[in-house]
Formats: sequence, C-alpha cells, structure tokens
Amino acid sequence: MKKNNEIAELAKTFTYAQNFIYLGRGYNFPVALEGALKLKEISYIHAEGYPAAEMKHGPIALISKEMPVVAIATHSSTYDKVISNIQEIKARKGKIISIITEGDNTVRDLSHFAIEVPHTEECLAPLLTVIPLQLLAYHIAVEKGCNVDQPRNLAKSVSVE
Repeated sequence: MKKNNEIAELAKTFTYAQNFIYLGRGYNFPVALEGALKLKEISYIHAEGYPAAEMKHGPIALISKEMPVVAIATHSSTYDKVISNIQEIKARKGKIISIITEGDNTVRDLSHFAIEVPHTEECLAPLLTVIPLQLLAYHIAVEKGCNVDQPRNLAKSVSVE
C-alpha cells in the first residue's frame, strides 16, 4: 500500500497511548472491531471497537485529549451521522484519526489525521478500510519495540475438544 510510509509516521505519534477507541457504522462497524483487535494483539494497547451510533452510551465519557479515536468515515449511507460523531469527539478534545474516501476535505478538516482510501461501493469499503488499520497497529507495535511476529499470550492455533 502506497500509504505505508504515511501510516508509519502517524504511528510514531501514538506510541504513548494507553487506550484507543475505534468507531464505525454499518459495514464499517466490523472494521472498527478488527482495527481494535489488531492493535490489542500486537501492541498491547487497550482498544475497543464500538458502533458509532452507540458512542453516546458509554464511550463518549472516555474521550479526552489523551484518547485517540479512529473514525471510519468513508462516503456511505451513514456519512452525515459519522460526521456528527466526529464533531462530538472534537468538542471533547479527542485526537481524531479518520479513514476517509479520497478527496474528502470535510472529514479531513475535522480530523487531526486522515488516511485516504479509494472510493468504492459501500459494501466493499471494508476491504479497503481495514488495511490502513492493520498497518497502523503494526507500525505502532514496531515503534513500541513489540515482537509482531510472536505476540505474547496469543494462541495462533487452538485445539478445543
């Protein structure tokens, strides 16, 4: 991905973080869960994925200038609602990292950091939005000196009877 170097630089900014919140709506909610999971697994930073529609039911209380929030904000049927979520985060001084559709200056202007992905059909967006989140987790872990090839306490294969 040609954004790799940009994401590697961004990762240096967030090695201090002890917690992350990931927000997504619709098709991008599972992407938020995946992004949080990858960050936890390889960097040992506490991270939670939430449906952005439920942000006001708990996660909003955690937002501060020390709390990075990753918002998956590509053009979709819920785009205006995601913008509203980002405005709520901004009002509480959260550090906003947005995954946006190429050329989206509206969300870029609301965010501290923005990573662009190509425009695609809404149902295919997760295939594109998950990549920068996996790269972000990887580069944060590398910056922290974590062994990304052998994460601690992570079962690579599970045998259950």
